[in-house]
Amino acid sequence: MNTKIQDPRLIVRPLRPRPLSGANTDRASPGKFKKLFDETLKAGEGLKFSAHALRRLESRRLRLSQADHQTLTNAVDRAAEKGATDSLILLNQLAFVVNIPNRTVVTAMAQDQMQGGIITNIDSAMVIQNQDN
Repeated sequence: MNTKIQDPRLIVRPLRPRPLSGANTDRASPGKFKKLFDETLKAGEGLKFSAHALRRLESRRLRLSQADHQTLTNAVDRAAEKGATDSLILLNQLAFVVNIPNRTVVTAMAQDQMQGGIITNIDSAMVIQNQDN
């Protein structure tokens, strides 16, 4: 005696996703997605300073003007285009070691503090003169 009793309340049916109310159901064009994706990437492209670099700037009393910051950011962009990974960037009288893929300044010093020093673990160097100085 094998009798199955089926209760219709226990039958599981697959759910179909319903669009959210007010959601745009139009298909987004691939170009629109790419534009949004590129804008999001660009927004996150600011230059960061490691805690070590910030301590070095403060302890060595080094000041970075807004123009210098923009010039340094542009130099990082150029180094990234060339495929650099870790760069020494000489900007006016300042020297920065920058991790290019992470867009992070690792350390900073005045060029006169580099006398006799050795900079290791870099694959490129740039010498930049800011027009304002």
